[in-house]
Amino acid sequence: MGKHLVLAGGGHAHLVTLANMKQIVREGHRVTVIGPSPYHYYSGMGPGMLGGTYLPEEIRFSTKQQVEKNGGVFLQDRIQRVIPDKRQVELEKGAAVSYDVISFNIGSDVSQDIVTRNNGDIYTVKPIEKLAEAKNRIHEILSEKQAVIDIIGGGPTSAEIAGNIRQIGQHQGGHIPKIRIFSSREFMPRFSERVRLLVRNSLMKRGIEFHENSSVQKVETGKIVLSSGEVYEPDLIFLATGVKPSPIFQQSGLPVGPDGGLLVNRYLQSKAYPEIFGGGDCIFFEEAYLDKVGVYAVRENPVLYHNLFAALSGRPLKSFEPGGDYLLIFNMGGGTGVLQKKWFTLHGKIAFILKDYIDRKFMKRFQ
Repeated sequence: MGKHLVLAGGGHAHLVTLANMKQIVREGHRVTVIGPSPYHYYSGMGPGMLGGTYLPEEIRFSTKQQVEKNGGVFLQDRIQRVIPDKRQVELEKGAAVSYDVISFNIGSDVSQDIVTRNNGDIYTVKPIEKLAEAKNRIHEILSEKQAVIDIIGGGPTSAEIAGNIRQIGQHQGGHIPKIRIFSSREFMPRFSERVRLLVRNSLMKRGIEFHENSSVQKVETGKIVLSSGEVYEPDLIFLATGVKPSPIFQQSGLPVGPDGGLLVNRYLQSKAYPEIFGGGDCIFFEEAYLDKVGVYAVRENPVLYHNLFAALSGRPLKSFEPGGDYLLIFNMGGGTGVLQKKWFTLHGKIAFILKDYIDRKFMKRFQ
């Protein structure tokens, strides 16, 4: 008798499973995919969508369409709680779904702890589809005046957002926004001095300001207050303050890592509940710390597909090996990028052309 596989989220780590869903269904199993949207947006192309390089439909996967075409069921909802002893999940809309095997790929959220009042014009850099809304709002403000846009966060996402907001102003041909980045420490501290220098110079040449060692205490619409007491009054604010996994794992009593992510072993499987798997930003891999970058979700794809199918069929599981160094390319806006691979770095149009080629090839494979 067939079993029931539930996929929570249609993100990067589930793409191979979604593409091969027919194989699972042919074995007599049922597949249900639960997600908040019929689409899944590719985060690596999000800043480019903000800047106008890509249209929204160019950077998204039609999850619902693919699931239904391959014989599965798609539920547009969010999981509110997991009841592992009953092998059941409760959804926000009130339904309960039972499973034999479940896999989580629900991404991560940007913390909004510093936001005290939001009457609009405050955007988080995730979910990615919100960047399309932010782009329209920036166009609206720039049609009237030179907007002041502040970005809170000291990582590469802040750099990509800043460069692509600057690109919006260039494309619009009217007012050029004033852009400021606020970082509680030095900017991009995890990266080499060479990469940091290339990124900073790329942005500073276009008039983007850096406020390093400027810890933000609170944010509200139209106002940023630093721990020093300084107050800034931007027209629009982006939060790029780092990501954290969904709290549902901890709230559901599942074993979690230090960051609250679902604790998984080398099989991408829950330590306490062998029928629960996961991948991407929402997990904590006990074998080694994994950066919150999409490359690991992509690498997890084939292993997760194999192990989910194996768990349904009673076959042996495969171990996930994170692999070595990975290629990083940041989209700096204006058709330029910053590339890093081990000791090698590159800045300019060639870096962006390579990123664009890799991203479009990835989309073509799974769209």
